[in-house]
Amino acid sequence: MNTQQLSALPQIEILLSEAALSGYVTAISRPMVADIVRRVLGRIREDVVKEGLAMPDKQEILARICLACEQTAKARIQRVINATGIIIHTNMGRSPLNGDIWSKAESINCGYSNLELDLTTGKRGNRKGLLPSLLSCLTGAEDAIVVNNNAAAVHLILCTFATGREVIVSRGEQVQIGGGFRVPEILRATGADLVEVGTTNITTLEDYAQAVTPQTSMILSVHRSNFAIRGFEESPSVKKLSSLKSESVLLCVDQGSGVINEKIPGEVSVRSHLAQGADLVCFSGDKIFSGPQAGIIVGRKDLIAQLEKHPLMRVFRAGKTIHSLLELTLIRYLNGEKGHLESKLTQSLESLRKKGEMLLDGLDRNRFLLKESTFTSGGGTAPDETFPSLSVVMESKQSAQRLLVKLREASPPIIATIHDEHVQVNLATLEPDDIPHVREVLATIAD
Repeated sequence: MNTQQLSALPQIEILLSEAALSGYVTAISRPMVADIVRRVLGRIREDVVKEGLAMPDKQEILARICLACEQTAKARIQRVINATGIIIHTNMGRSPLNGDIWSKAESINCGYSNLELDLTTGKRGNRKGLLPSLLSCLTGAEDAIVVNNNAAAVHLILCTFATGREVIVSRGEQVQIGGGFRVPEILRATGADLVEVGTTNITTLEDYAQAVTPQTSMILSVHRSNFAIRGFEESPSVKKLSSLKSESVLLCVDQGSGVINEKIPGEVSVRSHLAQGADLVCFSGDKIFSGPQAGIIVGRKDLIAQLEKHPLMRVFRAGKTIHSLLELTLIRYLNGEKGHLESKLTQSLESLRKKGEMLLDGLDRNRFLLKESTFTSGGGTAPDETFPSLSVVMESKQSAQRLLVKLREASPPIIATIHDEHVQVNLATLEPDDIPHVREVLATIAD
């Protein structure tokens, strides 16, 4: 073991001053880069002392540090290009915010705001602001509150009305969605007792009626989210379930994705659920709604008042960023503008073909082909529905998996899919501004 070689290791401060690392200092911070340098030097010491390997030169050491910094930097949240054909992609931030909304909210979030200030009296104001009025106008609800996500909304409803009491849920609606959110586990965590009714595919109104006891606090109807049951299937509508309500038994709906109108195939809107008799409906703000991540609860005024008084409301309440972005999103909806998913659903095949021709311009038409495909809504919305799309398909001697890696290594990364062992760039989710970058990357990786 030649420990004398260790004296040739560059000092950490000298390495940190290298121009090759300056970009990483900006990207992930100087302390993070310094920690990576220490780890790389530590591994080199072990290789030299314990394994008897030769000491790498300074350029090799820098190369190893840069590689480690690059891998760390990839973990940062960053912009990616969605070429998957899944509109509300839960791994890619769900629905993008409207750019105008983000711009309008900038001054509110980068300066002070009247989040809890009454501008008329100059005294402490109500944090809710205009949100309840806007949500009531949009959904027909008596009142509304906003928390930080829909899981928090469900949890708050159960803690407020069901702790120590029974909650009736169909076996066909005891879902698990992304991140391990399981309805039975949420019920247990809130101290509620789950009463299962029906079977996976058939739950009747009579099943619910027979399960109601003096200990019943609510009937909870849960959106099935990312799966569908086809064939021999039955479940009562919210209107039918409302016949089982009483002063002590509430009807609550976890609508999930935030469908506001009846334009999404196979989905029932929040307004319809309320009109059919639901006492409370909760949903996400960043799926179909195309707003910030938020949990929105709408319904009876007296019930909303009880939710507001629960101690957990302080834990789950939304901050100024959510409030400002959601307020602007609601105003946009009320003025008749489309959300992200609705805009994508109304794309014509002709418009997709034009995008495809723009992307193919200058590429080898023998290697890049425009083919029919489909896209989906994603985000647990209309899981049984597909919509016609077009995709650019790549012919290459390289494996499709290797090409996917190369696309992800681009800056910004391009996230595509594999279909029939070929890389597929779905035009339904590709924005026109992304086309020059995607074209350039495709031309490069095809070589």
